[in-house]
Amino acid sequence: MKIKTWLFIMFFIVMIVPIGGAYGLYVWINAYYHDKNVGEYIEKWTELNQVKSVLDDPTLYDKKADLQEVKALVNDQLAITLYSKSGFVNYSSNPLTSGFISKDTFLKDLFELQQKYNAFTYKEPVYHKGDLVGIYEIQLVRTDWVQGVERRSWLVIASTISLFLAIYTAVIVLLNRKLNRPLRELMQQMRTFAKGEHVETALSFRKDEIGELANTFLAMQNEIELARIHLKDEQQQKELMIASISHDLKTPLTSIQAYAESLQNKALTEEQQGEYQEVILSKAETMKHMLEDLLMYTLLQSTSYDLELVEVDGAEFFEMALSDYETLCKDKGFTLDVICEVDGIFAVHPKQLQRVLDNLMSNAWRYGEIGSTIGLASVNAGIYPAWCFDFVKPALTKQEGMYIIVQNCGQGVNEEDLKKLFEPMYQVDNARTKVGQRGTGLGLNIAKQIIEKHGGTVELVSQEGYGTAVLCWLPRSKGEN
Repeated sequence: MKIKTWLFIMFFIVMIVPIGGAYGLYVWINAYYHDKNVGEYIEKWTELNQVKSVLDDPTLYDKKADLQEVKALVNDQLAITLYSKSGFVNYSSNPLTSGFISKDTFLKDLFELQQKYNAFTYKEPVYHKGDLVGIYEIQLVRTDWVQGVERRSWLVIASTISLFLAIYTAVIVLLNRKLNRPLRELMQQMRTFAKGEHVETALSFRKDEIGELANTFLAMQNEIELARIHLKDEQQQKELMIASISHDLKTPLTSIQAYAESLQNKALTEEQQGEYQEVILSKAETMKHMLEDLLMYTLLQSTSYDLELVEVDGAEFFEMALSDYETLCKDKGFTLDVICEVDGIFAVHPKQLQRVLDNLMSNAWRYGEIGSTIGLASVNAGIYPAWCFDFVKPALTKQEGMYIIVQNCGQGVNEEDLKKLFEPMYQVDNARTKVGQRGTGLGLNIAKQIIEKHGGTVELVSQEGYGTAVLCWLPRSKGEN
C-alpha cells in the first residue's frame, strides 16, 4: 500500500473512530438513562402516592395544625412544603423556603411530576367542601440517579480517554513500523555505503514510496560502484600508460644518447656520422609520435573537448586524403591499392581525420606481411572494393554515408585479441617481436574516439592466416538534402 493512501486511512481512523466511539458511548448512556428513568418514574409515583395519602388531609393547612405526622415523613430523600391558599408557606422541610411566593409560581405545574436532574417535584391542591385550602409540594431527591450519572460520566470520560490513547498509540506504533523504522534503516544503510561497503536491503521489496526510494538507492549504489570500478580501471590504465610510455620513451632516448655520444668520437668517418645522425632523427621522430599520441588521447578523454567540423565535398577531400600513402608504402615494402568513390557532403575535422588514416596505415604496415598489398579505400556505403576479403564484405552493413577501409594481408588477429584491440595500451603479442616497430598502443583507440566524435563507427574484422581490415563509417552531413 502506498504511504499516501496509508496516511489517508490513518487520518480517517484518527478522526472518525474517536467520534464514532464517543457517539456509541453517548447512545449507550442515553439508552441506560431512558430505561432507568422509566423504572425510577414508576418507583417515585409509588412513593409519592403514599405521601399524598397523608398530605390530602385539609386540616394540615390550618395555621395551628398538628404537623407531626408530616414531619415524620420527611427524610434526606424526601422534602415537603405546605402552602396556604394565599401562597404563604405554612411548613417546609427546607429551612431556606419561607414567606410568600408569587401566584404564578404557586399555581404552576400542578398535578405534574416534574423530573429534574437531582429531584422529582410534584404539586397538588387540597380542597375541603369544594374550597381550596392549600397546596402541597413534594420533592423526591434522586440520590441514586445522581450518583449513577456521576459514575457513568466518569466512565464515559475514562472510556473516551482510553479510546483516544489506544487509537493514537496504535497509530504511533504503526507509523514507527511503516515510516520511522524503515527510514532509519535506510539512513543507516546509506551511511554504511558512504563508508565504502556494499549494501543489500530488503526494503526494495516494499510496494510503497519507501520501496521506490530503496530501489533508487540501490540503483544509485550500482551506478556509483560501476563508476568507482571505471575510475579504478582508468587509474590503472593511466598508471600502466605512464609506465609503458616511460619505458617506450626510454628506449629511443637511450639510443639517441648513445649515438650522440658516439658523434663526439672524432675518429668516425663522414659516412658513419651521417648514419648516426639519421638514427638520432628517426628515434626523435618516434618519440615525437609517441608524445603526440599521448597528448591526443588525453585530449579526447576530456568531456569538454569537441571537434569543430567543417563541411567538405566528399570526392575532393577523400581523394586528397588518400593520395599521399603510395610512396610511403613502397618505401616500407608494400604495394598500395587505392580506391576513392565517394560523393556528397560530409562534416569532418580534416586534421583529425588525417590522423585516423595515419594511425590505420601505420598499423597496416606494422602488422602486414612485407611484399603484400595494402588496400585503402573510401567508398559510398552499399559498395565495396574488389580486393575486399570475403569475410570483410558482410561487415559492410550500412546503406547510407561512406566507408573508409584499410586492409592488410598477414597473420591476422585471433578473436580474443580482436575484442581488446581498441583498448588503450593493448597490443597483440606479435607486435612486440618486430624490433623498432612497437608503438604506444593508443592508435586504434584514438582513431575510434575521433570517428565517434564525427558521429561514425569503427569496426575491426580479421581472419587468421589472411589478414585484417578496419572499417570506419561516416554519416553524410545533416545539412545535405
